[in-house]
Amino acid sequence: MFLAQPSIPLVTTEQDPRETGQHLLGPHVVGQRVVVRRLLRGETGPSGGPAMTDLLGVCLSWADGLCVVQPETGDAVTIPVADIVSGKPVPPRPSVRMRVSSRDAELHTASLFATIETAPLGAWVLRSETEPVGRLRRRANSCLAFGDPDLPLPQALDAVRSFYDARSRPAYVQVEADSPEESAVREAGWVHDPTGDAELRLAGLSQVRRRIGRVPDLASLEVDGTRAAATISDGGTVWARGDAAVDGDWIGVHGIEVDPAHRRQGLATAVLAELASWGAEQGATTVWLHVETGNTPARTWYDALGLAPHHGCRYFTPPT
Repeated sequence: MFLAQPSIPLVTTEQDPRETGQHLLGPHVVGQRVVVRRLLRGETGPSGGPAMTDLLGVCLSWADGLCVVQPETGDAVTIPVADIVSGKPVPPRPSVRMRVSSRDAELHTASLFATIETAPLGAWVLRSETEPVGRLRRRANSCLAFGDPDLPLPQALDAVRSFYDARSRPAYVQVEADSPEESAVREAGWVHDPTGDAELRLAGLSQVRRRIGRVPDLASLEVDGTRAAATISDGGTVWARGDAAVDGDWIGVHGIEVDPAHRRQGLATAVLAELASWGAEQGATTVWLHVETGNTPARTWYDALGLAPHHGCRYFTPPT
């Protein structure tokens, strides 16, 4: 991008066209992401004044009167400090994982359940477990309402109700928190069920394993294709357990539970370590999970492991 300063004469090596150095850069920004506006000496802008350009990237070096910036693509750029007109550090770009859309992240949910039926409704996905084990989980028995259903909303919501009525299941839609879909569903009269409010969190699997560190090898692992279950027991009573499923290079973790009598003994960490190790062996590089927003201890634990919130989810049921 070239910006002109028409009232300023052309730059020469003897004289800068304007006062440089009025910026927040220096040796302290090495390793940080920065935006730099610099003079293009000897070049003229569209209006006849000196030309300038902006550069966004990571500062690799600041020494000997030179600043080296690595843009996201292409070669590193060396900029004389005297040519810097303005600049400042900027927040790091979200990781590739965090730039995944909420819908694409949620589509991995189906991999957690062995017997799940899915059907498209435009961009929405109807989901139902055909052979549920234990209680019905909303994640596997709700319509993922992210995106456009390719129908007017009243017809789409009627289709959701019909789908679950035919299976003798309560109708739920799962929406991204504070999304246009949530607003539309609310306006249609559907009722928020706050007991299902949750966050989807994710992180690099290698990062989570590093933060777990070395833990006692307490868990036993049972593998069934792309799914695994880790348990810790005394041979009869299960003290802790958790499940995981690999979907491409993502591993989803869910159902980590510890018997109340055996909490605060590192058993949940040992279960997660076993599942994470198995996921790495399967080629997974990203780990994700859902955690209820009201589960403060779990959220604190996941914070410590580097599992960052990606988006929030809410569930709605039809008006009575």
